[in-house]
Amino acid sequence: MTPLVTAAVLLAAVTHAGWNAIAHQITDKLVGFALIAGGGALIGLALVVLAPIPAAAAWPYLIASAFIHTAYFVLLMRSFRLGDFGQAYPLARGSAPLVVTVLAAVFAHEVPDGWAAAGIVLSCTGLTGVALWGLRGRRPNWAAIGAALATGLTIASYTVVDGLGVRASGATLGSALGYIGWLLAAEGVAIPVFALYRWRGRTLAVVRPFVGVGFLGAVLSVLAYSLVLWAQTRAELAPVAALRESSIIVGAAIGALLFKERFGAPRIAAAGLLVIGIGLMLYAG
Repeated sequence: MTPLVTAAVLLAAVTHAGWNAIAHQITDKLVGFALIAGGGALIGLALVVLAPIPAAAAWPYLIASAFIHTAYFVLLMRSFRLGDFGQAYPLARGSAPLVVTVLAAVFAHEVPDGWAAAGIVLSCTGLTGVALWGLRGRRPNWAAIGAALATGLTIASYTVVDGLGVRASGATLGSALGYIGWLLAAEGVAIPVFALYRWRGRTLAVVRPFVGVGFLGAVLSVLAYSLVLWAQTRAELAPVAALRESSIIVGAAIGALLFKERFGAPRIAAAGLLVIGIGLMLYAG
């Protein structure tokens, strides 16, 4: 985890929290996710034209990831419908890093050393603290919690699949962009097609008020995941996953500022644990 990789992943965390906040703010979740996924697909098609075709070894990962990402969008949409942003987002993101650590050890043979493992554990503790603080003082919405945790499993799955896939596509920036482009084009089709079917004859009226903000969400989404995929070619999967989920802290701040959801001292303490964990991962790197 070099300073450059760390900076890239932290920027990805900020942009990721931003597009999720946009998706949550759009009242009709199908509109928000159709615009963000569809906009991502258009950006992906542009990259497909400009970047090299991924190596043959990358295609099984790419195809599997497209299906997993589609499930991720559907589950995230459902969790945003059922729960508050400050509840759904931390649970979905905070449950992923430890699962990634296990999957990366099994499938990528990446077992973190002592300092990196300590950093991952501390970071995950902080992230879990943010997530649990989002559940305080209220009756649990088990449907929302279940959807958010299922979303976390898809996040962990595509993180490992794409980490292996982008490495198999080649070590150059161009090969990584080719993988990203084909992935965006493949994963961004299903939800817009379903939305067009649902809106038959009234698509323009439904989407027109949200086109601008929806495309902004798409740009932020593409930037966020492109930075993460590049980082996964330069560092191990588990530390990148743990650092990326610092977006939870950003998401909690957005929830407090835009959605009037309380931030609170426990979240500040959780953020402190996350910073210490990041420092340990940098020391290990």
